[in-house]
Amino acid sequence: MPSPKKSARSLLGSLVQWIDTDYSVEPPEVVRALPDGVNWVRCIPFVILHAGCLGVIWAGWSWFAVWVAIALYFIRMFAVTGIYHRYFSHKTYSTSRFGQFLLALLGATCVQRGALWWAYHHRHHHQHSDEPEDAHSPHVHGFWWSHIGWITSRRNFPTDYSKIRDLAKYPELVFLNRFDILVPVLFAIALFAGGNYLGHAFPALHTSGAQLLTWGFFISTTALFHGTSCINSLAHLMGGRRFETSDDSRNSFILSLITLGEGWHNNHHRYMSATRQGFYWWEIDITYYLLKGLSLTGFIWNLKAVPESIYQEAAQRHHQDTIARFSMSSVQHEIDTLRRVVPTAAAIALATVNSAEVVAQKKADGPAIHRNVAGLVVGDQPPASAPKSEA
Repeated sequence: MPSPKKSARSLLGSLVQWIDTDYSVEPPEVVRALPDGVNWVRCIPFVILHAGCLGVIWAGWSWFAVWVAIALYFIRMFAVTGIYHRYFSHKTYSTSRFGQFLLALLGATCVQRGALWWAYHHRHHHQHSDEPEDAHSPHVHGFWWSHIGWITSRRNFPTDYSKIRDLAKYPELVFLNRFDILVPVLFAIALFAGGNYLGHAFPALHTSGAQLLTWGFFISTTALFHGTSCINSLAHLMGGRRFETSDDSRNSFILSLITLGEGWHNNHHRYMSATRQGFYWWEIDITYYLLKGLSLTGFIWNLKAVPESIYQEAAQRHHQDTIARFSMSSVQHEIDTLRRVVPTAAAIALATVNSAEVVAQKKADGPAIHRNVAGLVVGDQPPASAPKSEA
């Protein structure tokens, strides 16, 4: 049992980390080697974020405040998907150094830590997706841990700059990553000040500083966090599988609407270097459309396309699935369907309960439980057509 002095030092270190995230009482490599577990001090920011939504009881609401919250949700969802994910994590397009800094500033308003921390963890996720090393696999750790619990663990707090050397060479990005609380605080203050100004200058809007702070920051940011987290949790549990990847990533139309295109997760895990994640015209990918439009201004360029070989693979898998379906008798088809669906439903039920049994599973069966139902969903995809160019 740690001594009171050591516990107090650890608590003080955790509080200092709210301001300087690179500060650590112990070496970062020691922290990253710790077992998973909830650090209750790290839960305080999440409690504050969610509790702030209750401010609506006193601040009330107005249509202006509601629309501000909705607009900021979608603007910042684009920042998460188009900037933190498709640029910093995968470099699927290019921009200037100053443009990169502006993108990092916009991403920082999402209150999802710094761009370098985000990119480091996401790259690690791709290396170990749905394996025991994956920090947020629902198949290994359970639904709630993959959705929110993993962020509260001490071992996942430090940024391993050695894994993102291409980004860590820019001191301005390291500064934003190290003091990642700075932009969100300034963003919240700006909303409060803007609400106060609008309340006095344009009383017909029926808004106030407290109201814009509640709706534009707390409510919008909380919704943004859970929308983003759905990709870590639900995108490995619900939807179809076009490609036979080593993990259990899935394509979901619903999640794609919530996250502006990130729901085409199986596509992304098959080829993560493409700017677009909806590989076909019917796969709505709003983030890609916005990035394509932004490229017309010259602010970004070199959007990376989906290779022809990936489209050929998708077409071949669809053809093979069609042959398999029509070669079996109707009775055998029903038997095979039951044989696939029952274990899948059971596995998903287990994955959504953050129990000791699920955590202990550590991918003993893992995505293999789900992978054998790929035939049920691939055949339901629209037929693969000629690939679309990025032009």
